[in-house]
Amino acid sequence: MFGLFVWMWCSSCGNDAPPPAADSAISDERIAVRVSPVTQRQVALPVIASGMLTSTAEQRLSFKIGGIIRKTYVDEGDMVRAGQLLAVLDKTEIDAQVAQAQQGLTKAERDLGRVEGLYRDSSATLELLQNATTGRDVAKETFRIATFNQQYAEIRATRSGKIIKKLMNEGEITGPGMPVFVLFETGANDWVVKANVSDRDWARLQTGMSAKVSLDAYEGTNFTGKVSDLSPAADPASGLYPVEISVAPRGQRFAPGLFAKVEVTPSQSRSYAVVPLESIVEGDGRSAYIFALQPDGETVRKLAVQVARIEGDEALISAGLEGINEVVSAGAPYLNEQKKVRRM
Repeated sequence: MFGLFVWMWCSSCGNDAPPPAADSAISDERIAVRVSPVTQRQVALPVIASGMLTSTAEQRLSFKIGGIIRKTYVDEGDMVRAGQLLAVLDKTEIDAQVAQAQQGLTKAERDLGRVEGLYRDSSATLELLQNATTGRDVAKETFRIATFNQQYAEIRATRSGKIIKKLMNEGEITGPGMPVFVLFETGANDWVVKANVSDRDWARLQTGMSAKVSLDAYEGTNFTGKVSDLSPAADPASGLYPVEISVAPRGQRFAPGLFAKVEVTPSQSRSYAVVPLESIVEGDGRSAYIFALQPDGETVRKLAVQVARIEGDEALISAGLEGINEVVSAGAPYLNEQKKVRRM
């Protein structure tokens, strides 16, 4: 660009213009860079996660068997007492199954009585007697299963509380275990934040660690929390580890579903490499690149690093700068490993 400008300027001056200076090598093509030292710092980085406020007193009530919901007796917001009837299924099918099982049991007992009489008269073999006895026992268990399911063709409140959600209505078909109501026990203070963390953060947490919890609903207010549960396995869907942080209301009104942010600072710390933020190029999440000077002082090397945290105008690097004492700060975005550099 500089040579093109000189050529245009000379052509406008005519043939009497003096030739370009022989020392035009002053147009140094090397990129000027500033180099900053890499320092080490001992830091206990906090584990930061977000999740929803809920309670261990929350229960999802469902039918044991599937069927058509014939009647619901409560709506969202209703207060209920322990044992109160909340909903029932249409029992036409289950009642028929109970009657069928009862008739099968009656027949099996009648057959067993007949075979026992024949066996006493030596007219039936021991095998026939044993088969009849087994048939009676199977019919008895079938009848017991049918009557048990008949009992659970209804939903009753397991404890006193409030219906905070009604998920299905009359006439809908439900399956076994599908939630119909969400019951929240009133007066309970066992509030927890359910969040998901990475495997690295999970390994740094322990139950009993103190936590700071903030809720969007109460901006500017911090609540005291504690890590109460760490899942021993990752969620197959997300690959993250569920954790629970218990939190005290401190007189505030809590409700299930409030969005919460959690910060837990582990007691153990580790050493991180600290570099200027401007030295990072091509960042993607925690992965980024940094340029370091080669021993010749004129070329650079591109290093892949892992960024642990950004603090102001500094970046904490967890991996990638082992054995590196200086990195390129100013001028890094214009570099590649083929270009030559010079210190500012």
